[in-house]
Amino acid sequence: MATLQEQFELAALEAKNLTKRPDNDTLLRMYGLYKQGSEGDVNGPAPGMFDFVASAKFQAWQKLEGTSRESAMKKYVDLVDSLKD
Repeated sequence: MATLQEQFELAALEAKNLTKRPDNDTLLRMYGLYKQGSEGDVNGPAPGMFDFVASAKFQAWQKLEGTSRESAMKKYVDLVDSLKD
């Protein structure tokens, strides 16, 4: 059986090849979980308030602050699995 890290990396590849584009809220959740799983808690300054896309991504990641990398990886894998046809 694949390790959690291997499952996470596979899910990241599969996410790029989904047949149906997820809605924006789901995309932001995926982004936050991926960043938390790969880098841990948010770091660096928040983007400018007029950079709406970057701000939304930053906030999605920031909401997961304190979540362990392993937990974020598992949730990301589960979310991508639920989006596959």
